[in-house]
Amino acid sequence: MEPLILTLKMDDPSQEMFDRLREEHFPKERNFIPAHLTLFHKLPGDREGEISSTLQALCRQQESFPLIATGLVFMGRGVGYRLESSTLPAVRKKLAEEWWPWLGSQDRQGFRPHVTVQNKVPPEEARVLHRGLEKTFSPFRVRAEGLLLWRYLGGPWDLVKYYELQ
Repeated sequence: MEPLILTLKMDDPSQEMFDRLREEHFPKERNFIPAHLTLFHKLPGDREGEISSTLQALCRQQESFPLIATGLVFMGRGVGYRLESSTLPAVRKKLAEEWWPWLGSQDRQGFRPHVTVQNKVPPEEARVLHRGLEKTFSPFRVRAEGLLLWRYLGGPWDLVKYYELQ
């Protein structure tokens, strides 16, 4: 069964801004998913019921919360926006502890929340975008409204369910 991906549901204006940047700067042939902040890259598809139950319980107790875009991240062959929050790492930690036996190495590593707007381009192209975005960057707020569970389809993703925060 195809793996699952968990991302943060952002407020609509922030999502639209990141999608616009991604559409503008991401290679067209690779841009078939929306901009996203990934919490978990590969959850077992055969555990969807258990994952869903955990997410429902968490979202019944967790209020929506703010994040701050604090800067840009140069990723060698791409660029992203760094997002910080006092709440998000705690939410992710709680889920990671619950799902630890299922997590692969990528999801067991340190959590560095970001939204990628460019990837898989030559390093010089990424440097140019990074410099350009840095010139006009100032911190801004993003609101976490929920969690999105996706099924990975070998490239594209299919939305399984939206879990709304309180």
